[in-house]
Amino acid sequence: MKQFLIPIAYNVYMRKKHVSIFLMIFIFTVVLNALSWVVPGFSDIYALRIFPIITGSFGRLTSVFPFSVGEIMIIAGLLWIAFFIISMFTKIRRVIFIVTLRILVIIFLVMTLNCFINYHTTPLSAGTDQGREYTIEELSAYRDEVVNKCNELSLLVKRDENNEVIFADGTGDDRDEVIESKAREAVSELSSRYERLSGFYVTPKPLFFSGFVSQQHMQGYYFPFSMEANYNDVMHVLNKPFTMCHELAHTKSYIFEDEANFIGYLSCVSSDDIAFNYSGYLGILNYVNNAFYENVSKDEYLSHVAISDQVKEDNVFLTKESWEKVEDNALFDTKTVKNAAETFVDTTLKVNGVGDGKASYNRVVELLLDEYYGGF
Repeated sequence: MKQFLIPIAYNVYMRKKHVSIFLMIFIFTVVLNALSWVVPGFSDIYALRIFPIITGSFGRLTSVFPFSVGEIMIIAGLLWIAFFIISMFTKIRRVIFIVTLRILVIIFLVMTLNCFINYHTTPLSAGTDQGREYTIEELSAYRDEVVNKCNELSLLVKRDENNEVIFADGTGDDRDEVIESKAREAVSELSSRYERLSGFYVTPKPLFFSGFVSQQHMQGYYFPFSMEANYNDVMHVLNKPFTMCHELAHTKSYIFEDEANFIGYLSCVSSDDIAFNYSGYLGILNYVNNAFYENVSKDEYLSHVAISDQVKEDNVFLTKESWEKVEDNALFDTKTVKNAAETFVDTTLKVNGVGDGKASYNRVVELLLDEYYGGF
């Protein structure tokens, strides 16, 4: 009898031990989230001292792989969901349910460490005259400056026989690799200004499912589970430098979209590559131009500097040919995919305390005006 009771007692003990471990992990994660919400400065210390350790260790590991580890994780997650649903009609449903709960606890922990806490860092604009409201005249002057720079750079960048922009030291098959390397260098150059931008940098990676990402109208993704800065490989090449710098900013704990946009812009315009400079200004052109357009009459808008035809040609998400390929290979309706993606992003941001959700992207204009008029 004893020989049967001992294994049973041991199994019960191990099950209780596992439950206790995952319960402690869950409680620990809840406490971390609570501290980030209610303790001033907690998230800032975490972003500056703890988060870089994760980037420098796990991010260094995933950077070894030439493909997006995050995409593999998403596929694995979808397969597990399918397996979970099927298992609910089998004898192993209790075991799979418990395993799934434990996986969810780990997901909660990883998202907290690599994403949620960073939503409560002090805004990048702290220390400036945040109460200032810029006048229409100031906005219009800055808008004209941005348009002029775009018009000028569109003529200065080198182009091949197909009018496609050539990046310094990178043409043909190695172009994207050159852009990836220059993006890491460009963002790291800002570390003297923003300490959190120092240290190890992951390598930006193209997304295998860039066509599906294009349907979402997304230029890139930061995957918290793999600590990766991934970019849409189908979009117009001039979007790539700005997007890579934007996503790299996320891996340095700048999780807010307006702040990542701002760092992406600063990184590009500070680069020694004219094509990067052009990408930086194109990256903020629509935000600034739209803000100006919404605040003046049509006649007033038309009286200001016009965006050149070349800039209009360059300032696209995807070329016509690329869109046709995306639609030809699409498994789902693009409008449905886009709406679902926008709802997901908007909801995620609001859950993490970003009240205006996806509209927060537009707040980069405030940071840009602060920068232009000496607020920093």
